[in-house]
Amino acid sequence: MVVLANTPTEQISIIKPQKAHVHFSNIPIIDLSKPGCEIAIVKALEDFGFFKVTNHGVSKEIMSKLEAEAVKFFSLSQVEKDKAGYPNPCGYGNKRIGGNGDFGWVEYLLFEINSKPISSTSLGFLREHCASLFCSALNEYISSVRKLSSNVLELMAQGLGIKQRDIFSKLVTSQESDSMFRLNHYPACPLLKELNCNLTGFGEHTDPQLISILRSNNTNGFQIALKDGGWLSVPPDEGSFFINAGDILQVLTNGRLRSVKHRVLTNGSKARVSMIFFGGPPLNQMITPLPQLLKGEEKKYIDFTWADYKKAAFKSRLADNRLALFEREMTH
Repeated sequence: MVVLANTPTEQISIIKPQKAHVHFSNIPIIDLSKPGCEIAIVKALEDFGFFKVTNHGVSKEIMSKLEAEAVKFFSLSQVEKDKAGYPNPCGYGNKRIGGNGDFGWVEYLLFEINSKPISSTSLGFLREHCASLFCSALNEYISSVRKLSSNVLELMAQGLGIKQRDIFSKLVTSQESDSMFRLNHYPACPLLKELNCNLTGFGEHTDPQLISILRSNNTNGFQIALKDGGWLSVPPDEGSFFINAGDILQVLTNGRLRSVKHRVLTNGSKARVSMIFFGGPPLNQMITPLPQLLKGEEKKYIDFTWADYKKAAFKSRLADNRLALFEREMTH
């Protein structure tokens, strides 16, 4: 049985179920093995900032192995899990999301990802044998999704007509890349089943990095915001990955590709476990709209480094529009 501390939930929003969105019911699904997928990727990110990929090259064994290790960890007693609490922002967290007052019905493990594999010593809160298994599953999975992110970013560049195929992917594969990896557990809340409502698991937000690659178990809860302000529930698929553009990709493309707002709702019947790779650039990387995509347009954003943006993100609330701080005043 998975255990979650009985922290007061007054600061976690309760949301009544919504009717299905009438304007759009199908998530863009892109088969990476088919010709023309690069064009489909760009269109999906222009329209929704989000898509699902199949034939992605990551084995089900790698995905299942890490999920099993994550479930083992989140099934530990609260005392044991609390030992994994590192100095903010990484390590184990429970309900509190960041340091600015955001709460959700979630517990998580957050890791900084760099060029070196995660060592079992950093998982010292587990017994030696368990730490070794967890570490092995974690590194194997991260290596696979990093390759997937590189592949998708290169196809994206191709779809945008950029000759330099690695113009995006090199930012994520660089030795200095500043990426993150997150394991989220959203326990079932039986009381909600009786009340016919949902709790906010992870509040609405955009991701700061270039690209996010999400995989979860077969449990509902993930939603994306559409351009008209409605929320679309994304059907789960444990064999596929869901990919969304982040704020940095929106800036690099001068707003052409959309950083999508999304959230997670929990329910009373089944726990949700998700794994997210956040592909980030080096801290000193200058972020500016690419000249190849401007074609005479004004730049919508000022120049800044990823370190600047990351600092602003840590000071913000989840739902804040961080990009507004970096928008240029347009001349017309």
